[in-house]
Amino acid sequence: MRIHRSHPLLLILLLSFGLAPAAAQEIATVELAAVDTIFERFDGTRNPGCAVAVGHEGWPVLSRAYGMADLERDAPNTPETIFEPGSVSKQLTAAATILLALDGKLSLDDDVRKYIPELPDYGETITIRHLMNHISGLRDWGAVADIEGWPRTMRVHTHTHVLDIASRQQSLNYRPGEYYSYTNTGYNLQAVLVERVSGMTFAEFSKKRLFEPLDMTRTEWRDDFTRIVKGRAVAYSPRPEGGFRMNMPFENVHGNGGLLTTVGDLLRWTHNLETGEVGGPAFLEEMHRRGVLNSGREIAYASGLRIGEYRGVPEVGHSGATAGYRGYLTRFPDQGIAVAVMCNVGNANPWGLAHEVADLYLGAAITDQIAPGGERPAIELSSAQLEALAGGYRETRRHTVVTLTVSGGNLVARGDTLLPVSQIRFEGRDGVILEFDRAPEAGSRPGALVTLPDGDAIRLEPAPAFEPTPAELAEYTGAYRSDEAEATYTVVVEGGALVVKDRYGSGRHPVPAYPDAFSDRGTMYIFRRDDAGRVTALSLSQSRVWDMRFRRIR
Repeated sequence: MRIHRSHPLLLILLLSFGLAPAAAQEIATVELAAVDTIFERFDGTRNPGCAVAVGHEGWPVLSRAYGMADLERDAPNTPETIFEPGSVSKQLTAAATILLALDGKLSLDDDVRKYIPELPDYGETITIRHLMNHISGLRDWGAVADIEGWPRTMRVHTHTHVLDIASRQQSLNYRPGEYYSYTNTGYNLQAVLVERVSGMTFAEFSKKRLFEPLDMTRTEWRDDFTRIVKGRAVAYSPRPEGGFRMNMPFENVHGNGGLLTTVGDLLRWTHNLETGEVGGPAFLEEMHRRGVLNSGREIAYASGLRIGEYRGVPEVGHSGATAGYRGYLTRFPDQGIAVAVMCNVGNANPWGLAHEVADLYLGAAITDQIAPGGERPAIELSSAQLEALAGGYRETRRHTVVTLTVSGGNLVARGDTLLPVSQIRFEGRDGVILEFDRAPEAGSRPGALVTLPDGDAIRLEPAPAFEPTPAELAEYTGAYRSDEAEATYTVVVEGGALVVKDRYGSGRHPVPAYPDAFSDRGTMYIFRRDDAGRVTALSLSQSRVWDMRFRRIR
C-alpha cells in the first residue's frame, strides 16, 4: 500500500487510530499525542486549522487534520480536505516544463521570447532556466499590479493580465542570471509556455502527464476560481478584533500557485521526486538542478524546490501562501521522510509546524542541537563599541534601509540578534554574517558586507540621518507617472509629513530614510534630481520590483 497506490479512505481509518501498513510500522514510533500538541491551537470547532501527513520511503505513517474547513457550515478539516498550498505549486509547474524538454519539444536553454514574443527585447537573453530558478530579472507581475492600485485579491487577474503587465516593463530588475530574486512572473509564463508548446491547456497537460499517472485524484489547478470544488476548505484570515474573515483567492492565474490538493496527494508527488516513476532519471536530475548565477555561484533554488539543510539534515522543500491559505512540503532524502502541511488560516506558519513534526521523526539524525537563542561563540564588546555601529544603512542593491540597533549587548537587525565574534564580524542565528570594513572611528561609521546563508553578498553603506524641513518636503510635491505600472502618484505634504497618493486617493505615509529617500513597509520612494538639482523623477523599489521610475509630470 505505497503512497502512490494507497486507498485514501482506508488510510484515514488506519492512521487516525495510529495504525499504519506493516512496512511502515518500523518508524511509526511517534506518539500521535506529540503531533496533536503541535497543532493544538488549530484544533477546535470555532476556528480554521490545518492538515498534516508524513511519509516514509513512500509509505504513509501519519495523517491528521485539525480545526474547521468551513465555519459557516460547521464542516471539519480532514486528511482528505482540499487546500491551496500557494507556491508549493511551483514544483509541479517546473515539472511540466521539464517533461516537455524531455519530449524534445523545447530546450530549457531556449530564449523565452521564442515562445512568448509579447515579452520586450531587453537586449539580454532570458532562458527558460532563468524562469525556473528565479534569476530572470523579470519583475513580479503581482507587485506591479499592487503598485498600479490593484493588488492581488482585489481584482480577478488572469494570464492575459500577467502577459499585459510583463509586456509593459521597460527594464529588468537586473541582468538575467546576475542575482536571485523571487518572482511569480516566471512561473505564470511557464504555464503559458506549456499550453503553447503542448497544444493543451496547462490543466489538461498536468492531469495527463502528472496527476493521473501518480494517482493524485484530488489534485487540480484553480484555473477557474468560480468552479465548485467538493471538499475544499474555505480560507480565512483573523480579524484584529477577534474572529475570522473569509480570504479566498478569486483569480485565475496559476502555475505560480493555484494548485488544489490534499496532504496525501502532496506526499504522492514528492515521493515521485525520489523514485522518478514519472519522468525517469533525467527528470529527477533537472528537477534538482540548482540555479547558477553569472558569477558561477550556485544558489539554493532549483526547479520550484529549495535545496539545503535543516538542523544539519539535507532537506528539499518549498513553502507557499495564497490569500488565507498556507502550505509547506518538504522531504529529507537521507532519511526517506516527507512532511506535508496545509492550513486554511492566514496566521499559520506551516514551515514551523512541518519542522516541529519532522523533529519527532528525524530524532538522532539531527546534528545541529543548538536551540533558538542557544550559545554561539562570541566575544564581549562594550556598549560604546556597539553604539558606534548602530544606525541606518543603505543596501546598495535595492536601496532599502537596514537599521542596526543595540539590545542585550548585541547588534540586532530585522529581528535577528547578531553576536560579535570579533570587533568587526557579527553572526546571526540563521547563518547571516555581517562584517564591517573596519572598526568605527569618532563620527564615522564603516560600510559592511552582509553574507547570506546561500552565499549571496550584499553591500551596506551608512545612511546619513535625514530630517527634511518643510521647504525640502515641498520640493517633492507633484504628480509622477509610470507607464510600466499605468499609474500616476500624487505626492503632497499633510500635517508636516509626506504622503504618496494613488489614483484612488489612497495614501501611504513613508518616513524619511536618508537624503531624498523615504521608506514605508518595505517600499522605498527615492526622488531623483537632474544636474541642476531639480526633482524630476520618483524611483520605487521593493523586494520584487527594483527601481521602477515615475517621471514627474507636474
